[in-house]
Amino acid sequence: MMFKNTVLLLVIALASCGNAVKSKDNDLKIKNSRSDTKVSRLLDDKSIIIGANQTKSYLPVLKGKRVGVVANQTSVIRVVGKISGLRNTEADGLEITTNRYEHIVDSLLKLNINIKKVFSPEHGFRGKADAGELVKDGKDTKTGLDIYSLHGKHKKPTKEQLQDIDIMVFDIQDVGVRFYTYISTLHYVMEACAEKNIPLLILDRPNPNGNYVDGPVLEKEHSSFLGMHPIPLVHGMTIGEYAQMINGENWLSYGIQCKLTIIPLKNYTHTSTYNLPVRPSPNLPNDQSITLYPSLGLFEGTNINAGRGTEFQFQRYGAPFLNKDHYEFSYTPIANFGAKYPKHQNTVCYGADLSTIKAERSFTLRYIIDSYNNTTDKSKFFNMANFTKHAGTEKLQQQIEAGKTANEIKNSWQKGLSDFKLVREKYLIYD
Repeated sequence: MMFKNTVLLLVIALASCGNAVKSKDNDLKIKNSRSDTKVSRLLDDKSIIIGANQTKSYLPVLKGKRVGVVANQTSVIRVVGKISGLRNTEADGLEITTNRYEHIVDSLLKLNINIKKVFSPEHGFRGKADAGELVKDGKDTKTGLDIYSLHGKHKKPTKEQLQDIDIMVFDIQDVGVRFYTYISTLHYVMEACAEKNIPLLILDRPNPNGNYVDGPVLEKEHSSFLGMHPIPLVHGMTIGEYAQMINGENWLSYGIQCKLTIIPLKNYTHTSTYNLPVRPSPNLPNDQSITLYPSLGLFEGTNINAGRGTEFQFQRYGAPFLNKDHYEFSYTPIANFGAKYPKHQNTVCYGADLSTIKAERSFTLRYIIDSYNNTTDKSKFFNMANFTKHAGTEKLQQQIEAGKTANEIKNSWQKGLSDFKLVREKYLIYD
């Protein structure tokens, strides 16, 4: 396919000057990440290697250039160290890989890359702002670099901000859900780069929900920063694949094209599991929350609390007015890291605890339908405008209010999913 071949050619071109390898395959730490150390054979290691860790592939592209970086707290690379002195039949050639991570900006600066400025998405460069909170421009205290917010006064880098930039680097961890705003930031960065004829280098990262495609397809009249394109709620693409789709489907203004170079993942397929080393945002603290997020994220458009104001964000839901006789679980949201003003703050909420269930990598309407059926005042359940932005359509609210079952609702969007999958196939890099 044309776009697969395009990526392959780009990687081969980079390899000629930097040994690229083709691929098919604090507060913010993830709480249930893997053990701190693991031992693996250097030559037989099949773990996923992210684009950012393949420095030899992209350093030649950045050398001698004035570089802008789009990054946040997830933009880290794993630092690998080799143990010396292990010389026997079992240990020869082994390396110890530690969960010590370094920010991509710090890494590039150490490698004498001329970073001029950093652009940060929702939640900010260090990832500490609330969802939807405006983020101000500033300076990074560690590096002294200027930081320009893409979730404040501007969603898109300005022409003035790009004046002294030769190439942009995009390295942000997405979670594969349409209303997760990093793909909207990607759109605006691509558009700004295309307008200034600035090439964009994308360091690809896995999609932890990349094994499936599901949910209603966004209707264009409901486009917003929570969903800009006609894609399902769960799109099943990596950030690199999605960038190709933005270009290929002419979604940028006036059909302009961004000059893309993608450093693909190694040892990755869409069925791969991936444990994120850092919270992708303040209220996604672990793998369980990331898995449940597509389903529980719809509560953001209702009067139900989805765990914000607790340490189990997107692993529980509840409200003071849900039926106490139906729900045995209760909790009280309080102001905390990532949620300064959670719904129903300091009030006992009745609902469900999903933190210990075996969460399937799939999308379900079970939780939102159940809570709607057990609320005391159904007329106040939906925040209509906000729910529609999350759902991408008015139909989902109407279907739930009409008493449709989850299966009936899901059947109604199968045609849209089938059409999308045909488009999606053109831009896939991985099996």
